Formats: sequence, structure tokens, C-alpha cells
Amino acid sequence: MDSNKKTIIEKRINAVGEKLRKNNMEFYYAETKDDVCPIVASLLKKGDVISNGGTMTIAECGLSELLSSPDYTYLDRSKVAPEEVRDLYIKAFSADVYISSSNAITEDGVLYNVDGNSNRIAAIAFGPKSVIIIAGYNKIVKDLNEAEIRVKREAAPP
Repeated sequence: MDSNKKTIIEKRINAVGEKLRKNNMEFYYAETKDDVCPIVASLLKKGDVISNGGTMTIAECGLSELLSSPDYTYLDRSKVAPEEVRDLYIKAFSADVYISSSNAITEDGVLYNVDGNSNRIAAIAFGPKSVIIIAGYNKIVKDLNEAEIRVKREAAPP
């Protein structure tokens, strides 16, 4: 990537990070997807019960191996029968850590999420002791209007 473009992108990411902090959220920057696992690992404690929302990000960043470690109890929704998924969603509320992505993040530090079952939104808003949102630069949008457009055109259709 061109160094000028990279500088502009990093400035935008860090500006959004500052807004997230002002909105009482911690912010960690991973330059590459390979940097995500060490950051997430630093936020976990041995023995944590971990659950996650439906997200491609976990697989893309290689988090599955970390979460499946014997150091944690991973409530993996991909490993349960369809009739057991609802019970897993409910167990997620009492998890120590909930990992998800966000459909969009506005430049003023607002997470925007739309959810078919509301399990992800509910767990992000209430329940788990800690919530970790992993989101790429592609999730940053100008405002709530752009967030809604992003969900309709990019996030929800797949």
C-alpha cells in the first residue's frame, strides 16, 4: 500500500479510536490481521468463558485456534446442533467475554449493528463482563446514515 494512503488511513482509524474512548470504550489498533490474536489474548484471562456473535472476522483473523485453547471455555455456536443454538445464545449472556464485530462504526465513535436474531446486539449491550469488538477499517463510515447504507449494501446481504 502507498505510504501516503496508509498514513491517511491510520490517522482516520486513530481519530475514530479517540472517539470510541470518549464514548467509554477501550481502543486497540491492529495494523494487520496477524496482530489481532495477540491483542485479544492480552484481554483474556485463563479460565474465561468466551462466546461470540456471528462474524466472519474470527475466522479471518485466526482467532478460532486461540479461543479453542484449553485455557478457555469456548461456547462455539458452530459446534452445536441447530436446536441447541438458542440455549447457547442465552449462555452467552453469562460469558466472561463476548467477541463480535460491528456492522459499522461511525467517525464519531458509535457502533451500528443490525441483527436478525438480536442475540449479538443483546449480548453486546447486556450480559457478558467484557465485550471485544473486532472491526476492520472497512467498517468505518462517516455517520449513521452511511452506516445504514453500509448495512443494506454490504453487511446484511451476504
